[in-house]
Amino acid sequence: QVQLVESGGGLVQPGGSLRLSCTASGSIFSINYMGWSRQAPRDRDLVATITGGGATNYTDSVKGRFTISIDNAKNTVFLHMNSPKPEDTAVYYCTALVEIDDRGSTWWGWGQGTQVTVSS
Repeated sequence: QVQLVESGGGLVQPGGSLRLSCTASGSIFSINYMGWSRQAPRDRDLVATITGGGATNYTDSVKGRFTISIDNAKNTVFLHMNSPKPEDTAVYYCTALVEIDDRGSTWWGWGQGTQVTVSS
């Protein structure tokens, strides 16, 4: 019913910048939240989330460097990665919790992931 498609990953130098995008498509009535997690190489850890109303939450290691934003009209979430470090290297996964009708039915899931490598 809902698909998440990520883009924007790649190779970035330490201290550079990179922007990840994730667009949700399908039967979307409203967005509860969207966010990003990363996995390298074992556990998948939450990086940042944003509600449809714009409230944000970040893991401590990225505070002050990464910014999450949302375009509700386009059902798209962005992760602006500023001053990335080698330890930020991971596969980044988009996640979303959305309402799919006006009766409160919800969908939650992950995107396919996009690789981010921070290296000089």
